[in-house]
Amino acid sequence: MATKEKETVEVEELVSRSELFIESNSKKIIFGILAIAVIVGAFLGYKHGYVMPQQKKAAAAMFKGEQYFARDSFQLALNGNGADYEGFAAIADEYGFTDAGNLAKAYAGICYFKLGDNEKAIDMLKSFSASDQMVSPAIVGLIGDCYVNAGNVKEGISYFEKAAKEANNEVISPIYLKKAGIAYESLQQYADAVKSYTQIKEKYFNSMEAADIDKYIARATALAK
Repeated sequence: MATKEKETVEVEELVSRSELFIESNSKKIIFGILAIAVIVGAFLGYKHGYVMPQQKKAAAAMFKGEQYFARDSFQLALNGNGADYEGFAAIADEYGFTDAGNLAKAYAGICYFKLGDNEKAIDMLKSFSASDQMVSPAIVGLIGDCYVNAGNVKEGISYFEKAAKEANNEVISPIYLKKAGIAYESLQQYADAVKSYTQIKEKYFNSMEAADIDKYIARATALAK
């Protein structure tokens, strides 16, 4: 009995440490990708007649919000400063049909997540649309984080796995496969955790997450027995 309790505590500690580590790196990845996407979106906006001026307005409106976001001032980034910046939520509502407005949805969703409002974060992130192998899966994975934080771990796992599959690259996929494995461990589904970790070892062996993945596999394998 004592051994079982010890194992549970160790897994909980592992989940806590790993989530902090992965979340920190995920934020950098997501922010970097979105920053690039904003520039690309602004450029593409010039191709559209009516959309062009709206796109320019949205991109200009987002500039101060991105500064707040970079400083982790998520409340200001989301809701504005009451003076010269209206906030990502308002920009997403007003200019959601433009590329910049679409990206404002992603920023707003991240802000809601950071502020602990998982329900609004999920709604906003799901309204964001993209079809690439970087931005889109990163946002899908963040939806998984929201579900896990809200206590719906199974749904969170499904989004982690979807993100890993959509990305299919060594930057995004191993992050969310590792998150899936950790989430499986929290549900004591150790065999499934092993499968997630093993994918990192076999398919994304050059990734940062693969560096110490053997200990995760060994741990989950031992607990599965």
